[in-house]
Amino acid sequence: MKNRRKWFLACWVAGAVLSLYLLIVLAAMFFENSLIFIPHRYPAGDWQPAGFPFEDARFQAADGTRLHGWYVPCPNARAAVLFCHGNAGNITHRAYILEMLRRRVGVSVLIFDYRGYGRSEGKPNEAGILADARGARSWLAAREKIAESDVVLMGESIGGAVAVDLAARDGARALVLESTFDCLPDVAAYHFPWLPVRWAMRTRLDSATKIGGYHGPLLQSHGDADTIVPLRLGRRLFETANQPKQFLLLSGHDHNDPMPPEYYDSLRAFLGAIDKPLG
Repeated sequence: MKNRRKWFLACWVAGAVLSLYLLIVLAAMFFENSLIFIPHRYPAGDWQPAGFPFEDARFQAADGTRLHGWYVPCPNARAAVLFCHGNAGNITHRAYILEMLRRRVGVSVLIFDYRGYGRSEGKPNEAGILADARGARSWLAAREKIAESDVVLMGESIGGAVAVDLAARDGARALVLESTFDCLPDVAAYHFPWLPVRWAMRTRLDSATKIGGYHGPLLQSHGDADTIVPLRLGRRLFETANQPKQFLLLSGHDHNDPMPPEYYDSLRAFLGAIDKPLG
């Protein structure tokens, strides 16, 4: 009798643990977008930064979602850059990047907020943020009076996946990727190895599958101390990319550390080596 009670108790505990596990998996699937995207909506942030000129850019995605960004002009710019920012925050948290791109690299920049971020309408999801980038590139190309394929695409972290999607589908003058990954479920599996994220996640952002469609110059960088997106996930993406390509390893650099000034010197040299003139 005692052994039977122990057996029933063990079965009950196992069933309770399994039920709790399934509830966690179902909750993660149901709240997936909220767990992935971490937007800071207006008025969070400094919306009047000093140190560089900018103008508000307002445009729409193909589905009519109204979006907002900052356009930072540069006299005699060597390129026009569309900057796709990372997951958390909004465009105001990238003021240092904008200043460095304009002053040290010598490019004009459009940075924009995905739907649900900053002053942009809507709620973020995979299809939505990819459509947002397409609308942003169209606005920048019109503002610079160049073809959309002449825009340099630049993305950090999750924004790298957005930039890869654009470049693979339509081409780009150049592609610049910072601290990004091969596919988003691999990042999730790194942080939550006990969850079946590789088959459960609907949001894929599968850059490794897409990047083979891009055949232009690539500059990719990653820190060897990255605790959010491990270096190996960035390496996997780089290995699947076509030539010409260049990988910059940032020693001691974690995911959210600001890029060192020397990085922008490398970016300037990379863009200066592109033969195709702007315009």
